[in-house]
Amino acid sequence: MFENVMVKDWMINPVITIDASSPISSAHQMMKNNNVRRLPVLNNDKLVGIVTIGDVREASPSDATTLSIWELNYLWAQLTVEKVMTSSPLTVSSDTPILEAAETMLEKKVSGLPVVDEDKLVGILTESDIFRMLVKSRTSQAI
Repeated sequence: MFENVMVKDWMINPVITIDASSPISSAHQMMKNNNVRRLPVLNNDKLVGIVTIGDVREASPSDATTLSIWELNYLWAQLTVEKVMTSSPLTVSSDTPILEAAETMLEKKVSGLPVVDEDKLVGILTESDIFRMLVKSRTSQAI
Protein backbone atom coordinates (compact mmCIF):
# COMPACT_ATOMS: atom_id res chain seq x y z
CA MET A 1 0.00 0.00 0.00
CA PHE A 2 2.80 2.47 0.87
CA GLU A 3 5.44 0.97 -1.44
CA ASN A 4 5.16 3.79 -3.99
CA VAL A 5 4.84 6.60 -1.45
CA MET A 6 7.88 8.86 -1.30
CA VAL A 7 9.13 11.23 1.37
CA LYS A 8 8.32 14.20 -0.89
CA ASP A 9 4.62 13.25 -0.72
CA TRP A 10 4.43 13.83 3.05
CA MET A 11 7.39 16.02 4.08
CA ILE A 12 6.88 19.52 5.40
CA ASN A 13 8.03 22.29 3.10
CA PRO A 14 8.99 25.08 3.54
CA VAL A 15 11.03 24.26 6.62
CA ILE A 16 11.52 26.52 9.60
CA THR A 17 15.27 26.65 10.20
CA ILE A 18 17.70 28.40 12.49
CA ASP A 19 21.26 29.58 12.08
CA ALA A 20 23.98 27.77 14.05
CA SER A 21 25.13 31.04 15.65
CA SER A 22 21.68 31.95 16.99
CA PRO A 23 21.11 32.05 20.74
CA ILE A 24 19.38 28.97 22.14
CA SER A 25 16.65 31.29 23.43
CA SER A 26 15.81 32.18 19.81
CA ALA A 27 15.49 28.50 18.95
CA HIS A 28 13.18 27.99 21.91
CA GLN A 29 11.02 30.95 20.92
CA MET A 30 10.84 29.81 17.27
CA MET A 31 9.76 26.32 18.33
CA LYS A 32 7.12 27.75 20.65
CA ASN A 33 5.79 30.27 18.12
CA ASN A 34 5.62 27.74 15.27
CA ASN A 35 4.51 24.75 17.34
CA VAL A 36 7.44 22.56 16.21
CA ARG A 37 9.76 20.32 18.21
CA ARG A 38 12.84 20.42 16.01
CA LEU A 39 14.68 22.85 13.80
CA PRO A 40 17.24 22.04 11.11
CA VAL A 41 20.35 24.13 11.75
CA LEU A 42 21.99 25.94 8.85
CA ASN A 43 25.35 27.59 8.41
CA ASN A 44 25.66 29.55 5.15
CA ASP A 45 22.54 27.77 3.81
CA LYS A 46 24.10 24.35 4.42
CA LEU A 47 22.58 21.84 6.84
CA VAL A 48 24.98 21.38 9.74
CA GLY A 49 22.74 20.00 12.46
CA ILE A 50 19.37 19.66 14.09
CA VAL A 51 18.21 21.04 17.43
CA THR A 52 15.23 19.59 19.28
CA ILE A 53 13.06 20.82 22.10
CA GLY A 54 14.80 18.18 24.23
CA ASP A 55 18.19 19.74 23.45
CA VAL A 56 16.83 23.13 24.50
CA ARG A 57 15.35 21.76 27.72
CA GLU A 58 18.59 19.96 28.56
CA ALA A 59 20.51 23.21 28.09
CA SER A 60 18.07 25.13 30.29
CA PRO A 61 19.18 26.02 33.80
CA SER A 62 17.97 23.85 36.64
CA ASP A 63 15.45 25.21 39.14
CA ALA A 64 17.96 24.23 41.84
CA THR A 65 20.54 26.80 40.68
CA THR A 66 21.79 29.49 43.02
CA LEU A 67 22.33 31.98 40.20
CA SER A 68 20.19 35.10 40.05
CA ILE A 69 17.67 35.60 37.27
CA TRP A 70 19.98 38.18 35.68
CA GLU A 71 22.93 35.79 35.71
CA LEU A 72 20.74 33.05 34.26
CA ASN A 73 19.45 35.29 31.49
CA TYR A 74 22.98 36.40 30.65
CA LEU A 75 24.29 32.83 30.45
CA TRP A 76 21.25 31.68 28.47
CA ALA A 77 21.80 34.51 25.96
CA GLN A 78 25.43 33.42 25.45
CA LEU A 79 24.56 29.80 24.64
CA THR A 80 24.25 29.22 20.89
CA VAL A 81 22.38 26.56 18.94
CA GLU A 82 25.71 25.25 17.65
CA LYS A 83 26.68 24.17 21.18
CA VAL A 84 23.59 22.01 21.82
CA MET A 85 22.58 20.74 18.37
CA THR A 86 23.19 17.27 16.97
CA SER A 87 25.83 17.76 14.28
CA SER A 88 25.64 15.97 10.91
CA PRO A 89 22.11 14.63 11.42
CA LEU A 90 20.72 11.65 9.55
CA THR A 91 18.97 12.80 6.39
CA VAL A 92 16.86 11.37 3.57
CA SER A 93 16.23 12.54 0.04
CA SER A 94 12.81 13.52 -1.23
CA ASP A 95 12.77 10.40 -3.44
CA THR A 96 13.35 8.01 -0.53
CA PRO A 97 10.45 5.58 -0.05
CA ILE A 98 8.52 6.65 3.04
CA LEU A 99 8.69 3.15 4.54
CA GLU A 100 12.48 3.27 4.32
CA ALA A 101 12.51 6.66 6.06
CA ALA A 102 10.15 5.38 8.76
CA GLU A 103 12.35 2.31 9.27
CA THR A 104 15.42 4.54 9.64
CA MET A 105 13.61 6.70 12.19
CA LEU A 106 12.56 3.62 14.16
CA GLU A 107 15.99 1.93 14.06
CA LYS A 108 17.95 5.09 14.90
CA LYS A 109 15.37 6.32 17.43
CA VAL A 110 14.97 9.75 15.86
CA SER A 111 11.69 11.57 15.52
CA GLY A 112 12.52 13.65 12.46
CA LEU A 113 14.72 13.59 9.38
CA PRO A 114 15.80 16.62 7.36
CA VAL A 115 15.16 16.06 3.66
CA VAL A 116 18.17 16.99 1.54
CA ASP A 117 18.49 16.95 -2.26
CA GLU A 118 21.83 17.85 -3.85
CA ASP A 119 23.15 19.33 -0.58
CA LYS A 120 20.09 21.59 -0.25
CA LEU A 121 17.53 21.32 2.56
CA VAL A 122 14.15 20.85 0.86
CA GLY A 123 11.95 19.65 3.71
CA ILE A 124 11.63 17.73 6.94
CA LEU A 125 9.85 14.46 7.67
CA THR A 126 8.69 13.84 11.23
CA GLU A 127 6.92 11.07 13.07
CA SER A 128 3.80 13.27 12.97
CA ASP A 129 3.94 13.21 9.16
CA ILE A 130 4.07 9.40 9.22
CA PHE A 131 1.06 9.31 11.57
CA ARG A 132 -0.77 11.80 9.34
CA MET A 133 -0.12 9.54 6.33
CA LEU A 134 -1.46 6.48 8.17
CA VAL A 135 -4.60 8.24 9.35
CA LYS A 136 -5.28 9.77 5.89
CA SER A 137 -4.85 6.39 4.19
CA ARG A 138 -7.28 4.80 6.62
CA THR A 139 -9.79 7.60 6.08
CA SER A 140 -9.53 7.39 2.30
CA GLN A 141 -10.00 3.60 2.38
CA ALA A 142 -13.23 4.00 4.34
CA ILE A 143 -14.74 6.10 1.56
